[in-house]
Amino acid sequence: MTDGGVTMIDGRTKGVPPGVEPFPLAGIGGKGWNVLREDMTLPLAVLKDAALAHNGQWMRRFLDLTGTALAPHGKTTMSPALFDRQLSDGAWGMTLATAQQVRVAREAGIRRIVLANHLVGRQAIDYVAAELASDPDFDFFCLVDSIDGVERLLARLREVSPGRPLQVMVEIGAAGGRTGCRDDAGALEVARAVKRAEPLLTLRGVEGYEGMVRGDGDQDRDAAILAYLDRIVAVASDCAAADLFGPGPVILSAGGSAFYDMVADRLGKAKLDRETLVLLRSGCYLTHDSDSYAVMFEQVRSRMPEVDGLGRGPAAALEVWAYVQSRPQPDKVILTVGKRDISHDAGMPVPILWFRPGHHGAPVEAPRGLVVTELNDQHAHVSIPERVDLRVGDMVALGISHPCTTFDKWRVLYVVDDRYDIVSAVTTWF
Repeated sequence: MTDGGVTMIDGRTKGVPPGVEPFPLAGIGGKGWNVLREDMTLPLAVLKDAALAHNGQWMRRFLDLTGTALAPHGKTTMSPALFDRQLSDGAWGMTLATAQQVRVAREAGIRRIVLANHLVGRQAIDYVAAELASDPDFDFFCLVDSIDGVERLLARLREVSPGRPLQVMVEIGAAGGRTGCRDDAGALEVARAVKRAEPLLTLRGVEGYEGMVRGDGDQDRDAAILAYLDRIVAVASDCAAADLFGPGPVILSAGGSAFYDMVADRLGKAKLDRETLVLLRSGCYLTHDSDSYAVMFEQVRSRMPEVDGLGRGPAAALEVWAYVQSRPQPDKVILTVGKRDISHDAGMPVPILWFRPGHHGAPVEAPRGLVVTELNDQHAHVSIPERVDLRVGDMVALGISHPCTTFDKWRVLYVVDDRYDIVSAVTTWF
């Protein structure tokens, strides 16, 4: 896929016409290709340039409104080009989840990274230590939730010291959730262990992920999330009172792509008698979606009416286009897209647009009643009212729910303008 550091694509790449010889990815905008003119093969994952720009601007306004910072979770796209776009929009840094993801970001020149996970294992610790030693501008943070985890970090850093402290945050967990301290007294003991590990380690903040907190119904869930966020503040207050934090602002961090309004509000009210930085980690805002996050944003609007003053909310930027390849019975069509191409873990794809080459001048809203009922590896089963005139060769755009698991099915995604001209493309590194 690369030639001398230049990304090359050809007819073996999903979406590129089969007969095309290798060419640099950066040259795709000069090909004159258009999705609706059938210059590409389908299925085809596209990113709408105008929606990406709108979403980046909207999030910038939200951060200004709430006085928070953002380190978007890069696992959503694993696309260095989109990382760069987010940083250009004003992101404080990038969040990642694995050592491999950190390597991808470092190769792309990212200088501030939050590993929203635990740094475990010789290879991962050695790699981060080497990066810290070789680049004094590299700002790196990771999580700890146990004294054992602190001691394992400490033991390895004694062997491969980067020459400066490894910055860590104590992670607060929830019963039945993933990692994180289950009680506040235990979290304080972990923080004390970090303090004892100076100067190889330094405590920079308290962190959590509210998306794993559960409740019975929306109101109970919201109350449980607020109580969880209060725990983050309480542990940070105890750490500050015990003088456990190292130099710099105390980082209070949480915020996936569903409850970032609650995080901004609750953590933003913390009073620690020292400078704090409320750091959100939402990743899916950049592309948004046509289902789950669209619903969640309406809940954000109901909880925080002030966001209506920021203009139109985030727009779905990610679509996957497919052909109708069969109408085997009057109430069913089969599309040329499947599990290998589109997410289905948080809900089935949603037919949103319809285009008939040679008939429509532009895409129109998909006929009502189209419902994706099943996905095979390369087929989508769509229930359709018998009266709807959908034919073999028609093109259908599918909106998605949960962008992460569509991105990981594409090595290249294509950026389009409002006319569906291909203006650029981005690569992913899953």
